[in-house]
Amino acid sequence: MVRFTVLASGSRGNCTVLCGGRTRILVDAGLSCRELFRRMRLAGEEPATLNAIVITHEHQDHVNGLAVTARKLGIPVYFTEGTHRAWMRWLSPRRQMSYKQWLEMVRKQAAERQAEPETETGESDVPDDPNEDNAGESTVENSVQTAPASSDPAQDSAANPALGPAAEPSCGRPATLKDDPTWLPAVEYFQAGQPFSIGDICLNPFTIPHDAADPVGFVFSSEGVRLGFATDLGYIPPNVREQLRDLDLLLLESNHDLEMLRDGPYPWSVKQRVLSRVGHLSNDATAEFLAADYDGQAAYVILGHLSENNNLPELARVAAERALRDRASLLANRLLLASQHEPLSAISF
Repeated sequence: MVRFTVLASGSRGNCTVLCGGRTRILVDAGLSCRELFRRMRLAGEEPATLNAIVITHEHQDHVNGLAVTARKLGIPVYFTEGTHRAWMRWLSPRRQMSYKQWLEMVRKQAAERQAEPETETGESDVPDDPNEDNAGESTVENSVQTAPASSDPAQDSAANPALGPAAEPSCGRPATLKDDPTWLPAVEYFQAGQPFSIGDICLNPFTIPHDAADPVGFVFSSEGVRLGFATDLGYIPPNVREQLRDLDLLLLESNHDLEMLRDGPYPWSVKQRVLSRVGHLSNDATAEFLAADYDGQAAYVILGHLSENNNLPELARVAAERALRDRASLLANRLLLASQHEPLSAISF
């Protein structure tokens, strides 16, 4: 059985659970760990059964609960390398220093250099420690590439989807490595255009136009069912149109109403970003795709990532229904709207 459950979709958090065969993955982790687990249980999904987390891009509404959730479940996280690095930079910003602090640092370094000749001529019976210079440094890239060796079978089985689900989770403070916000049990990289598998689910990532480091959409395949996933894109280029064909389910962004956005409270710079070719799809842009380029094959079309400030569910629905009026099989309950505040009923195949 294949089951698709949107837990949340919108500018304040995005999470979706996909079940295929014996594998369960979480697509994005934009809710807090506690809220994510609550919504999963509300939707009839048990958090401990998740095998992996897959991230589309590094914006906060897609990764807000990522670190805590991955640690509590002990499961791997799949990124593109660019998205992972951007996420780490976001969690570990460089420390700002004043001119006075910089000047003091330069003077200290100069004094240390002047003291070096004296140190070289001095005698010492203690051999140099080759790791001394790096003792205080945290090599984030190396620490997150692979999960550390563990004697805990629950962690081992969680890091490897083939071994089964992780132990029962709880959402508390991490017991270890709490000082490194970027630490994850395991990290796996993928590249857009190169399909890969997690257990019984095949994932085909494709590049989307959005103002993030390396954003992607997905076509998921399991047991002969194909599900398209494309949100957070400024327009629909040819490569995305090609991917969103021959689907059984399509989740597509319908972010804003153009008039509501232009007349709304956002600063002009934010409005320009949303309207740009690396922003978000409007109701009109989504309707244009559904009317002109969509092949009409999906049994379900889900409109997602609706703005709470610049859209209304009724406006998004009407625009899509008009575009699909010649495809009666996709109207009524088969055109669905994902919500920010509650899970969408699970769709099973």
